[in-house]
Amino acid sequence: MSDAKTPFELMMQQAQEMAKAFNPSLSSFDPKGFEKMWPTMPKDAMEMWFGKGISKNGLDAKTRLLLTLAGLTMQGAQADTQLRMTVRHGIEAGATKDEIAETIAQMSMFAGIPAMTRAMELARDVMEDDKKDDET
Repeated sequence: MSDAKTPFELMMQQAQEMAKAFNPSLSSFDPKGFEKMWPTMPKDAMEMWFGKGISKNGLDAKTRLLLTLAGLTMQGAQADTQLRMTVRHGIEAGATKDEIAETIAQMSMFAGIPAMTRAMELARDVMEDDKKDDET
């Protein structure tokens, strides 16, 4: 067997080495920690900017976020940070955990089981973190 790396793996390794050269603390960088620095937008603000503030008869923030979640799942659930933040904001906008799971499950028909599974894992991480925050 060969230990040869793909061009993508080589590129990622080079990027990691470059990041470490710029800032050694980036060697242990965790995107999840970075996400927690971004505050969750209050539901009223989401409604004003993304919900019925745009159109009185339009979609509410919760529905818009569920549609965004569906779109991110359709793209193969490759944008971990964006997907987790969409779930977090969806919960804040009033989406239930069942609605989030159902939205992701619905996309399995179009995006495939692997994309659905990945999106569900990311969403579950957020929902479990949310549950831990409620307990403390």
